[in-house]
Amino acid sequence: MYYHIILTERCNSKCRYCYAKSMEEFDNALKDKFEFDFEVPSDSVVKGSKIAEFLKEGDTLIFYGGEPLVNFQKMKEIIDEIEKSKKKIRFCMQTNGKLLNEIPLIYIKKMSKMLVSIDGDKRRTDYNRGFGTYDNVLKNLVEIREKGYSGEIVARMTLDFSDVYQQVTHIVGLIERHIFDSIHWQIDAGFYKHDFNKNQFKVFVKEYNKSIDRLLAFWVEYMKEKKKVLKLYPFLGIFDCLYYDKTTKLQCGSGYANYTISTDGKLVACPIMNGIKDFYCGDLNKPKEDLKEIYVNEPCISCKYLEICGGRCLYSNYAKLWPQEGEELICNTIFNLIEGVNDKLPEIRELIDKKIIFEYDFEFERYFGPEIIP
Repeated sequence: MYYHIILTERCNSKCRYCYAKSMEEFDNALKDKFEFDFEVPSDSVVKGSKIAEFLKEGDTLIFYGGEPLVNFQKMKEIIDEIEKSKKKIRFCMQTNGKLLNEIPLIYIKKMSKMLVSIDGDKRRTDYNRGFGTYDNVLKNLVEIREKGYSGEIVARMTLDFSDVYQQVTHIVGLIERHIFDSIHWQIDAGFYKHDFNKNQFKVFVKEYNKSIDRLLAFWVEYMKEKKKVLKLYPFLGIFDCLYYDKTTKLQCGSGYANYTISTDGKLVACPIMNGIKDFYCGDLNKPKEDLKEIYVNEPCISCKYLEICGGRCLYSNYAKLWPQEGEELICNTIFNLIEGVNDKLPEIRELIDKKIIFEYDFEFERYFGPEIIP
């Protein structure tokens, strides 16, 4: 089982699509849809010993925030208690990377995988996340690589512009320098009520879909020329379903394979549901076998691509912050992505048949954080 744990809701960044938008979201009517627990603390009060007691051998724990390294002492306490228990638990982390240089290397090396936020090139990243962010993050990543960190580092991209091809291929250059290993991206759409603009988003979708088509062509050409499969999680996850004729529930696992330990010890379906009682699934005092499962509602249930997409986002499916026409536009990007990967299957099968690449080159891990459905 996979568990995110929210160490804090505080963050040392003020990103355009997170902090800035939250400051403008004055009345989204969610108080009429959900029951909120306003007594949930901003920092985790969960004891490390309780986490160690709850987790089972082989579980994965993903440190999350806010920015988890703002509350590093809680992270250290939890890791120390788990290691004292002698249970084999894997650790991962989602971070903005700004504080990596302040964390003891021994704890960084305990992370089997890290998702580090970067939105593409220097100009885009600094525009979204603050001046100097790009250089600071790369400096910290280069430093930990030079000091021996060998775990997977995933570039965790947020897209509020449509140029996914340009920004992803920039990160590919950083993969070739062995700074990052893989990439996922998330479209900044459907998470706030006030930011829907029909005309603007229609243009975004049209340009984004063209950029995805171009990126898919690049992905396959890279296989041909470099005899290597770039680890682009949205492509890998969809390819896995289509190539092996698999079906899936929500691709991120939220609400059935991946739960979140909130700051007060309640278990919720997803990290962005901290303090929403409607999504409480259990707590640390109950057996994990008793955890409630939560799945998407309509319109996803009736969709022809449900068993490949899984529903994109559990939170947005229930919150319905954008109008139906907005949700349909988001779905259009998903349909184009699925159909685009499907169109590339004959070329990829031929490359596999010719042993230019191999099936194992497409292997990846689900549920530790990367988005499959952007």
